[in-house]
Amino acid sequence: MQPARGVAGFWILAAMLFVAMASSSVPSPIYPVYAAEWDLTPLMLTGVFAIYVAGLLVTMLVAGRLSDHVGRKPVLVAGGLLLVVSLVLFTGADGFAALVVDRIVQGVAVGLLIGALGAALIDNSLERFPSLAGVLNGAVPPFALATGAVSSGALVEWGPAPEQLVYVLFGALLLLLVAALAVVPERVTRRPGALRSLRPTVSVPRASRALFRGVAGALVASWALGGLFLSLVPSALGAVFGIHDHFAAGALIAVVTGVGGLTGLAIQRLDTRRSLFLGLVALIVGPVVTVSFVFAHSLPGLVVGSAIAGVGFGAGFQAPLRMLLATAAPTHRAGLLSSVYVVSYLAFGVPAVVAGLLEPTFGFVPVLAGYGAFIVLAATIALVLQGTSRGSAAVEERAAEAVERTATGSVRTAE
Repeated sequence: MQPARGVAGFWILAAMLFVAMASSSVPSPIYPVYAAEWDLTPLMLTGVFAIYVAGLLVTMLVAGRLSDHVGRKPVLVAGGLLLVVSLVLFTGADGFAALVVDRIVQGVAVGLLIGALGAALIDNSLERFPSLAGVLNGAVPPFALATGAVSSGALVEWGPAPEQLVYVLFGALLLLLVAALAVVPERVTRRPGALRSLRPTVSVPRASRALFRGVAGALVASWALGGLFLSLVPSALGAVFGIHDHFAAGALIAVVTGVGGLTGLAIQRLDTRRSLFLGLVALIVGPVVTVSFVFAHSLPGLVVGSAIAGVGFGAGFQAPLRMLLATAAPTHRAGLLSSVYVVSYLAFGVPAVVAGLLEPTFGFVPVLAGYGAFIVLAATIALVLQGTSRGSAAVEERAAEAVERTATGSVRTAE
């Protein structure tokens, strides 16, 4: 029977992943408040969004493999404490420059945490439910983004100290979870090469490379969609529908991310190839429906399109992630996860920055339509490649078999 410490450690890691990812979406519903107080332009807000993604990406490129060498817990403690610092800085932000610095620190902290937390979850898989670690790696981020957005929107709209309280609450939770890491067993033995691992690189293990190339399009489409909804679609509530309620903006984000998380849980027993097909189809249909109803000024239609897009966000990320994690040895998990998130966050951030640059010239709705068209194009190409590539089916079949093997032996491997 698995020791109680191992079980507790697994759930502490899952909670830390949830809170860390949720904290990254907390500032989004507060941006309109900052904009009104400090006269921030849409381009400046886009810059704040971009600087967070840049800090996260650089950190993952540099330190994504570090926990494979020094152990998970040192990286988790450092990343967790740095994230607390970033949240404390947000409580005292007094202008655009402070906001930029805060988001850089937050991006670096989340970049340190993502790969190490995902790998640590798999290292400490539950004996009774060994596949749950892989499921949570895919399902927790969407649920966390939804929770961060909704809780932030609610506190901004109805709570006291709207620019401070939500950061204080999440900072306190993170401090408790960092302290709780003392309970978590360390499964990684220190090995040489820590300094060498800091050379910026995208590290994909040889056994995972063919599959990584095959599913990269799905990662791009799903996270580009996430960037669309976190950066532009909530603004449609004000620009198109005249709704300026901060909770409504958080709730709209939560429709996409929450449905994405539920989808990730619902497909855990579904064949990964079918799950990937479902995700890509939803990534095509969702943006089309969403943008069409923005043009039609139909709020219920916008919500329906957001829900369809959420299915794509969940399945389009969950299925490739499950397949990839099953191909990686324990000593390469953090590096592989960091590479997955490098691709994902590039797709998450770059189109949003381009949209922010184009919006003053072309207007909000045309830019929204162009952004949606990019996602549809990426998902369509990925879908065609999945159907026509001769090696794709064989690679995916091997990955599916590896998923099954992982489900029966991952705990023994980690120990």
